[in-house]
Amino acid sequence: VQLQASGGGLVQAGGSLRLSCAASGRIFSNNGMGWFRQSPGKEREFVAGISWNGGSTVYAESVEGRFTISRDNAKSTTYLQMNSLKPEDTAAYYCAASIRPYTSRRSTDFNSWGQGTQVTVSS
Repeated sequence: VQLQASGGGLVQAGGSLRLSCAASGRIFSNNGMGWFRQSPGKEREFVAGISWNGGSTVYAESVEGRFTISRDNAKSTTYLQMNSLKPEDTAAYYCAASIRPYTSRRSTDFNSWGQGTQVTVSS
């Protein structure tokens, strides 16, 4: 599956952004999906994940209660709604498709990656 992430930008602390990840290729609805992020000098870290049918979601502790992952299988699109953004959320955000129907926190369980979209939160 090919993935195209969009929706990043510059926002003030406390603001909101919604990222989108459009999928094409093999059947999108068979795969769990996830969002990861990476900032300069740091390793890529898990942000949020969702199962193939949206019935199960998981979040990193640092974003729990502020971010919401969702998906629309009819549109082959995954979303990440980010509220109450903090400067430490600044990073390149990547969407990824899992090798299984359910999601995971481990990057090694994902075999298709989007190109990344930059989110910058100013203080």
